[in-house]
Amino acid sequence: MTETNQPQRRQRKPNGSPVFLTATWHTLIMVNFEVSPAILAPYLPAKVELDSWQGRTFVSVVGFRFVDTRVLRLPIPGHTRFSEVNLRFYVRRKADGRWRRGVVFIKEIAPLRALAWIARTLYNEPYVTLPMSHAIRLPDDERPVGALEYRWRRGGTWESVSAEFSGEPVLPDPDSEARFVTEHYWGYTKQRNGSTLEYRVDHPPWSVWKTESAALNLDAASLYGPAFEDCLSGQPSSYFVADGSPVVVHRGTALV
Repeated sequence: MTETNQPQRRQRKPNGSPVFLTATWHTLIMVNFEVSPAILAPYLPAKVELDSWQGRTFVSVVGFRFVDTRVLRLPIPGHTRFSEVNLRFYVRRKADGRWRRGVVFIKEIAPLRALAWIARTLYNEPYVTLPMSHAIRLPDDERPVGALEYRWRRGGTWESVSAEFSGEPVLPDPDSEARFVTEHYWGYTKQRNGSTLEYRVDHPPWSVWKTESAALNLDAASLYGPAFEDCLSGQPSSYFVADGSPVVVHRGTALV
């Protein structure tokens, strides 16, 4: 091996932005609730608008696993495999004559302090650090119904999002609610100075399992705020488990 003093070039994707993080997002549970746009207005970053499906706006409780995580192409010891649970909603912004559909996070839970610090410092993402655990059992011939649960401990109490699912994952119909929820490829974050950071998330379309049931076990008012108590306590609009894929998160750009 030959050493060189030449600086390493950051790998760039076709959109020209350097790569910030790579990982595989594995076994995502998404529980989706219709919500009044007025509830989301205080969280809406500048220069984007709410996105909707058939005239309805949604929030989603999403739990998943990070696997083989690398920041700036480097693994951080002890931070390559972990769970996350977040509450997010859906927005869009027109650029170059086309809609960029993205998500805004209301709160993100992860068990690793360094990860949360990086996300808060570089992106102003609303991360909190809590102890977490998970249980994943994929369906097979012996047990045709799989089970998935992501848990976090808050104030001495374990809370969770869980689902049961079956069959083989299939790509959802192009006009379905599941396709709307899974195919938002941009992130938008309010910055401390009032501006908005935009970043791209690349991944192939996800397939979803037939999901038999889903449940939330949490105190929505104390976790996310009183405005979300009613909608998250009601009947979900939909729920499903997605297989996931490798992802690439690009460095953010301030919108001006």
